[in-house]
Amino acid sequence: FRLLFSSLSLAALLRWSCFSKMSGDEEYVLYCDREEWKDLEPVPQDDGPFPVVSIAYSEEFRDCYDYFRAILKKNEMSRRAYNLTADALRLNLANYTVWHYRRLLLDALKIDLGEELEFVSEVILDTPKNYQAWHHRQVVVGKLGDGSQELKFTVKILDMDAKNYHAWQHRQWVLRQFNLWGKELEYVDSLLRYDLRNNSAWNQRYYVVSSMTGFTDEIIVREIKYVITFIRRAPNNESAWNYLQGVASQRDLRQFPTVKAECLQMLEEHVRSPYLLAFLVDLLEDEAENGDAESLEKAKEFCHSLETKEDTIRRNYWKYRAGHLQTIQCSS
Repeated sequence: FRLLFSSLSLAALLRWSCFSKMSGDEEYVLYCDREEWKDLEPVPQDDGPFPVVSIAYSEEFRDCYDYFRAILKKNEMSRRAYNLTADALRLNLANYTVWHYRRLLLDALKIDLGEELEFVSEVILDTPKNYQAWHHRQVVVGKLGDGSQELKFTVKILDMDAKNYHAWQHRQWVLRQFNLWGKELEYVDSLLRYDLRNNSAWNQRYYVVSSMTGFTDEIIVREIKYVITFIRRAPNNESAWNYLQGVASQRDLRQFPTVKAECLQMLEEHVRSPYLLAFLVDLLEDEAENGDAESLEKAKEFCHSLETKEDTIRRNYWKYRAGHLQTIQCSS
């Protein structure tokens, strides 16, 4: 693990080194000392007459942003302004005003969007959870009208962190925008087989199924069978149970008796998972509300077990659920 971390860190440092020299200078020169910027009057940051807590900006930061404010004030659309935004972002990648102005410059100067995509790729590889950079990438890809490289790119990011929600959000947009659903279930399946507790992958599967086919009766049967295989491998994996709950919510489960049969079979096999019992409580409560007295008694039994043994940290919740079951008994 340390070796992998060190390799990633070294790669990031090398990329950042390249990024930090995007102005083309071997040694960074302050904007106030550059001849090509002598025509522009820098605009200092105005913190008011009595700033409460002044930020100790570096000389490089203050200089760069003084000139950024100057081009912003002038609404200058030039290549030098475009290059300056790269330095401004190097100093603060989360500055959404700089990203926005850079996009205005892309349009005004007809900048090569392929070049811009390479730029934002390097930024994201260094700071993969930067919201502003991901939004910028989406805009650039949208302008290009080509999402062919995006699935591959998000795989690279998700290989670094399988739960990076910025990457997942971008991937979902690409799938939807460019209709690239074809192999997505296959990709998600590979992630789940590698790590069945990857809740992001379960969420993606639900999103893809909802978007591609919807939850028809045939699809529900398929998905129930699929998720049960994972539940049997790890009965205490909450992610898989949540997925089953989501699939189950699409229909009255009495239409799919295999679900209840599978859960009861696990109980007979002495699987004692709080998620199994909680799922059964929900299922049996629905049956009880439709007049099944035996299901009512079973649901109360499972609530008591959850309250006293299986899920004691939420004992008050299970007391509440048992109380609700009692009202069903009284009204039936």
